[in-house]
Amino acid sequence: MSSLITFLVASPHLRGGVFEGTVILLLEHDQKGAMGLIVNAPMPHTVSDLLPDAPGQPAPAWLGGPVDPTLGWCLYPQAVGLEGEIRLLPNLNVSSSLDVLRAVMAQEQRYMLVLGYAGWSAGQLADEAREGSWVWVEQDSPDLLWDVPARERWQAALDRLGVVPDTIMPGGAQA
Repeated sequence: MSSLITFLVASPHLRGGVFEGTVILLLEHDQKGAMGLIVNAPMPHTVSDLLPDAPGQPAPAWLGGPVDPTLGWCLYPQAVGLEGEIRLLPNLNVSSSLDVLRAVMAQEQRYMLVLGYAGWSAGQLADEAREGSWVWVEQDSPDLLWDVPARERWQAALDRLGVVPDTIMPGGAQA
């Protein structure tokens, strides 16, 4: 387990499409590719809208990315002790298990139900980063998720690096 999590923050030059203005929690990045969840794109549907057998869940569902929007992910603070949980940091766990989501709701934890994910093939994310599409923000706390409103997460992530969006040049770093 790492003691840091990585957020990919869309460069202000990444315009159009689903990734403009996004903050992505990177879950996996290795030689085979990468995957992550957009964490600042609430959908117009509530959790109860999507799960009729879960009444009284007014929290929004979140668009996690364009890949497989039928696959749901639950981000939540405290482990519930069921199979399929992955601890990312203290106070941040992820699971794609519906049983875990139901247990999190039953415990009345705060959570995000994220639908779909963002995926990159081998080398694709590194290429996009070299082109300047993404700014990498490493954090040792999940407070960007739990303590910052969704509409403010993009700016807040850049603020953590001391980066002013207008000073980011298109094209990325060239050696």
